[in-house]
Amino acid sequence: MTAKPRSAADSHDVIEVRGARENNLADISLDIPKRRLTVFTGVSGSGKSSLVFGTIAAESQRLINETYTAFIQSFMPSQGRPDVDALRNLSAAIIVDQERMGANSRSTVGTATDAQTMLRIVFSRVGVPHVGTSTAFGFNSPEGMCPVCEGLGRVSAIDIDQLVDRERSLNEGAITVPGFTQDTWYVQTYAHSGFLDPDAKLKDYTEQQWDDFLHKASTKVKIGNTNVTYEGLVVKVQRLYLSKDRESMQSHIRAFVDRAVTFARCASCGGTRLNPAALSSKIAGRNIAECAAMQISDLAEFVRRIDDPSVGPLLTTLRGTLDSLVEIGLGYLSLDRESATLSGGEAQRVKMVRHLGSSLTDVTYVFDEPTVGLHPHDIQRMNNLLLLLRDKGNTVLVVEHKPEVIEIADHVVDLGPGAGPSGGQVCFAGDVPALRASDTLTGRHLDHRAQLREKPREPQGYLEIRGADRHNLKNVDVDIPLGVLTVVTGVAGSGKSSLIHGSLPRREGVAVVDQSAIRGSRRSNPATYTGLLDPIRTAFAKANGVKAALFSANSEGACPNCKGIGLVYTDLAMMAGVASICEQCEGKRFTPEVLTYTLRGKNISEVLAMPVTEAREFFPTGQARAILDRLADVGLGYLGLGQPLTTLSGGERQRVKLAIQMAEKATIYVLDEPTTGLHLADVDQLLALLDRLVDDGNTVICIEHHQAVMAHADWLVDLGPGAGQDGGQVVFTGTPADLVESGDSLTARHLRTYVGA
Repeated sequence: MTAKPRSAADSHDVIEVRGARENNLADISLDIPKRRLTVFTGVSGSGKSSLVFGTIAAESQRLINETYTAFIQSFMPSQGRPDVDALRNLSAAIIVDQERMGANSRSTVGTATDAQTMLRIVFSRVGVPHVGTSTAFGFNSPEGMCPVCEGLGRVSAIDIDQLVDRERSLNEGAITVPGFTQDTWYVQTYAHSGFLDPDAKLKDYTEQQWDDFLHKASTKVKIGNTNVTYEGLVVKVQRLYLSKDRESMQSHIRAFVDRAVTFARCASCGGTRLNPAALSSKIAGRNIAECAAMQISDLAEFVRRIDDPSVGPLLTTLRGTLDSLVEIGLGYLSLDRESATLSGGEAQRVKMVRHLGSSLTDVTYVFDEPTVGLHPHDIQRMNNLLLLLRDKGNTVLVVEHKPEVIEIADHVVDLGPGAGPSGGQVCFAGDVPALRASDTLTGRHLDHRAQLREKPREPQGYLEIRGADRHNLKNVDVDIPLGVLTVVTGVAGSGKSSLIHGSLPRREGVAVVDQSAIRGSRRSNPATYTGLLDPIRTAFAKANGVKAALFSANSEGACPNCKGIGLVYTDLAMMAGVASICEQCEGKRFTPEVLTYTLRGKNISEVLAMPVTEAREFFPTGQARAILDRLADVGLGYLGLGQPLTTLSGGERQRVKLAIQMAEKATIYVLDEPTTGLHLADVDQLLALLDRLVDDGNTVICIEHHQAVMAHADWLVDLGPGAGQDGGQVVFTGTPADLVESGDSLTARHLRTYVGA
């Protein structure tokens, strides 16, 4: 497929943006060609997302919502109009982002892409014996699901020994469930119910007593003069704890539930989720569950061999979907893989494939860093899919840093020149050759290459990994050198994360700094999470002679209307909730009294609105400055101190965690794709930080695809040769120079091209 750019002159049809001021956008105006591929570049915090997601996509979705009746709109989240003078020629926008695909265990790769639905129809028509319509093969339908596990493939069981101590009696505190202490009415009901001997050790109970104690259904009993409800301990625990939303639990209750509840594969269906009838029907010796469990690349071959005119057109569509999943580098997954277990990058690519099969045209597709988690080999394949979406007549807008994606753009919009208040301007708009010739930060770095080390650092010992067999790993033995920068690489699905995360996190001195969500509510922000708020509150309290608690939005100083969040959330039950700025504090989060107290002319709300770089000047010394320096070191100088953690990208979350870990006692740092979200110019800053960590006597291990990080490493561990079943082996260990000189893996080929060897 050719990546030849199209000229905007072919058509005057453009999206007109006039006077955009959302977030840090500096009243910008520009034209974006429609039915073309436009890539938006710029450093983190330059305004790319504010323009693409917060302005163009947001207004498109708001206008679509306005086409519904007033009655339907009353049930929909109210979307404010973006801060922009005019937006013209918009088409319907579909956002394909990196959000995880939810924790619904009934959603799989197959259901998310419609491949499972097509496979069900094929089996209902071609499978022998014939057992019914497509719903007879659906684990989410009553006709097809296993009656024991109800289509989940696993059953939950309660570990009784996490609820009780069998060596004790009720009067000796045999019940160990949180909240069930001796003096509670819960325990007193068991002790005086008449069903049990409160002085007998649980291990001496008769079968009847044991059943009454654990499983007796709700029944009325009389204790003294009071009628109370008695129910077995397991029944009560299920009602009190297990039926509740896990995220709403207190941490000690959540920990108890995690210990007490175990999940096992359903013995009735063997984990297939389906009933015996559905499993009995086969095509070429395989049932539908066996097909769904196959690696998608193998399933694509299997489906190609099915030759039946009655499902000819359907097979063509199914083959196209499976081939697209393989083409985008997801051939190592299976259709029965739960959606919730996919990484952000995998989830985005699955969504992309779903849209490729859509009959819609003239749609605006918006992508957020689609290269996340992709090896250079896979990026080329993903580029083909972006071009395919464009060539179907759609407008494709991509926020991206990787030069491989910028290269295929018809049009590039470069924002900057800096981040936060220093950004929000259009530094360049035009084609790639013109970008390369421009004097913008992106233009200058487009052909920038990190050099191979002339003299790699010498290892100070080794971390041994022996017999690693997690997921697709094939009994891997490898030594990770200490005291150097090691990069673990390989195509997506080759086994990198399985090797490192499965072998290193539990070892002494190891700090794992990943992109997972940070535990905390919408109240959490960089200031609270890093401990920065403590010295800030102390400074305000000292300067004004008042209590430090006044300067916490989670404590005494909080606005009573919004409880210190700055926003008022309206719960719409089944619909997404609506957030609106608190009218009382105008989003400042504090009471009017607290805002009268200042530190060097700024109130607490104004300080929390500062980006890290500005705050460093405001706090030139002390603990606050030390924390701010670490945040700046990891490339987060643009981040607002009070910005909710829920708005941070995966890469930003990882760098916040790294800033915290740098103050701890760890000696081995494990980083998972630390270049995520970084502009080409910022990658150099990251490499300098990694060098500094190593030069301070630490070991740094990066799971990474970026060739600049590979080239800069002291040592490489390359996994492969392919993905899934075709991966799971170490195909190379050694210096980057050795890999470039003599390696023959996919990584070797791409690194050789990158360094110009």
